[in-house]
Amino acid sequence: MLAQELIRKKRDGGTLTAEEIGVFVKGLADETVTEGQVAALAMAIFFRKMTRDERVALTLAMRDSGTVLDWSDLDRPVIDKHSTGGVGDNVSLMLAPALAACGLAVPMISGRGLGHTGGTLDKFDAIPGYTTQPDNALFRKVVADVGCAIIGQTADLAPADKRFYAIRDVTGTVESIDLITASILSKKLAAGLDGLVLDVKWGTGAFMGTLEEARALADSLVTVANGAGCRTTALLTDMNEPLASAAGNALEVKNAVNFLTGREIDNRLFDVTVALGAEALVIAGLAQTAEEGATAMRRAFDSGAAAEHFGRMVAALGGPADFMERADAHLATAPVERAVYPDTPGTVLGVDARAVGVAVVELGGGRRRPSDRIDPAVGLTHLAGVGHTVDADAPLAIVHAASEDAAARAGEMVRAAYRVGAAAQVDDRPVIAGRIAPQA
Repeated sequence: MLAQELIRKKRDGGTLTAEEIGVFVKGLADETVTEGQVAALAMAIFFRKMTRDERVALTLAMRDSGTVLDWSDLDRPVIDKHSTGGVGDNVSLMLAPALAACGLAVPMISGRGLGHTGGTLDKFDAIPGYTTQPDNALFRKVVADVGCAIIGQTADLAPADKRFYAIRDVTGTVESIDLITASILSKKLAAGLDGLVLDVKWGTGAFMGTLEEARALADSLVTVANGAGCRTTALLTDMNEPLASAAGNALEVKNAVNFLTGREIDNRLFDVTVALGAEALVIAGLAQTAEEGATAMRRAFDSGAAAEHFGRMVAALGGPADFMERADAHLATAPVERAVYPDTPGTVLGVDARAVGVAVVELGGGRRRPSDRIDPAVGLTHLAGVGHTVDADAPLAIVHAASEDAAARAGEMVRAAYRVGAAAQVDDRPVIAGRIAPQA
């Protein structure tokens, strides 16, 4: 079966069979299909689209291009969560241990920052000693003993997707919903999940700028995941402002510790975390309704069980045994802290969340190039949310920087990202904008 014939078929609007897609993915993995042929098929898919069955076949073929984990020895449902990325999005740090405390196994395979968005693995790299790339034996042990482990993707999980994405990245085909769907789900399904909950974000800080675009992606992800045999639900969540009041790696970890210990909890972050956890518990059969699941999640936080599971996970993966008690002593801090005040006092009417994320990258908290090293200490805290009053006593944010010059540059970027005006002009926008239900 020639690759050029598959390209021709899709170029002309044909539907590829599961066998044809399997042949192509095998060629992706063993590199018998050339880079030019991969790019040509990606472009054909970009314009001609894929049917639901084609997307399922592509997802499963890429999943099966490497190792598929087996958790059948566990006596608990195996569930994970995926976010499409945002700013101040540290939900995973609270969600995984809370779900473990509720009786689930959560082998969470996460990624690094992409563009203006922060990466879960970069946050855990801020914890001294924490191993984000453990061997399979340690990964399995921590999931079995603690109930959750948050690590990075290994080379043998969905390797075909790694090559496919790299070629798409330089050929203008990243934005295809068909290919985004297969890319996300092939890696998640390779983790051997019983169920999956998706956080699909929309807004100024999301990759999907409009609610309609986010809904289209969520529909595709839910349809394909369920078609591939993984019970899946998606929530559409707002990313028109940072989710947490902190953005930056060590700062978001500290924010998570404060959340888990009850010292300080961001309301929007709490609502999204509880809602995603509730959906996960329903999918797993441990709650009959989302309301029942939300009650269980709140109990996990209020009782301290989620915090206890987080601390055990950190220690089991090489981090400090006293991390929850002494997070400040273990996390790096920036030498310069400067408050950013508005030009005129008023109420926050809007935030360009992407610009806030870019300010963190400018400080050194993200990457301009894949080879860049991240400074875990830098970033922003006390980020004012929409509806907050800001003035000479209440700043837009506090910048944590490596130098005065860096702090000044980031401060100007933050100031430009905020729109301040009269309180009567504030839009009341829900943090959870919709739900895509699992399908039979």
